[in-house]
Amino acid sequence: MKKSNSKIADLARKVIRQEAESVANLTSYIDQSFLDVVDLIFNSKGRLIVTGIGKSAIIGTKIVATMNSTGTPAIFMHAADAIHGDLGIVQPEDVVLCISKSGNTPEIKVLVPLIARMGNKIIAMVSNTDSFLAQHADHVVRATVDKESDPNNLAPTSSTTTQLVMGDALAVCLLQMRGFSQEQFAMYHPGGSLGKRLYLRVSDVMDLNLRPFVGLNESIQNTIINISQNRLGATVVLDGKGELRGIITDGDVRRMVEKGVNAEHLVAKDIMSPKPKQIDIGDLAVNAFDIMQKNKITSVVVMKEGRYVGLVHIHDILREGIV
Repeated sequence: MKKSNSKIADLARKVIRQEAESVANLTSYIDQSFLDVVDLIFNSKGRLIVTGIGKSAIIGTKIVATMNSTGTPAIFMHAADAIHGDLGIVQPEDVVLCISKSGNTPEIKVLVPLIARMGNKIIAMVSNTDSFLAQHADHVVRATVDKESDPNNLAPTSSTTTQLVMGDALAVCLLQMRGFSQEQFAMYHPGGSLGKRLYLRVSDVMDLNLRPFVGLNESIQNTIINISQNRLGATVVLDGKGELRGIITDGDVRRMVEKGVNAEHLVAKDIMSPKPKQIDIGDLAVNAFDIMQKNKITSVVVMKEGRYVGLVHIHDILREGIV
């Protein structure tokens, strides 16, 4: 590595260490004031209005997104826009979270008294606890940093990182208090692979029109035809009562051929694998994928109320973009 490149690499490591230290220091600010803020937001009958200016505003939009996705209704209101007409966003039962490192920006000094006059509770997330914002807020969440991580101690770096992490701490505490479940999370995240992992069931991805099976004494030739016709790479073996007895995959057929076995007098029960892996039709599709991965198979037998109803294939799951 060139000397100039080495210096840049050292600087990058220094930035990471400084920001990590700033985040670690936040644990000392999880005090009664922080707990009071969590209780205030949790018990509020309104929404959480998050506001800020500059880089703190950008952090505020992310905190709002996290809150909304984890069960806490939140809206972002830019501090500059608020004092030019957007203050109407704030409704009587809303709680307002103001984010600012210095707590002394002109917009904040104008905005905070207006919100207080409306009667809404104000939470300050601030580094400077002697600031105007901290002194005029009802509650203070400290996101204090000694210095920014840039060499000039000017660019918002460590300060915005700590604001982001403290916002996550609030959101996760509220999530826990609400008993926010995987099902609720899936309801708020229906798009993308994350949502699909949490709400798509086996019944949603499998082809319900395909139910390949053969009898215990079906000929190998007809068994192979059955596997080929249904395009799932396997067929199930049922007894005379319709009870599941085994499964035959195209891999089983290949292995039989590789061994040079004379299949003329063999039947399905002779080459089937007993006790195939099963899943209920109402189970999550991602659980079927986990079974396939764990057992290095491509199909899982689908059951409903103890009866065989079909096969779910790995292609069914991959096609939905679950993984």
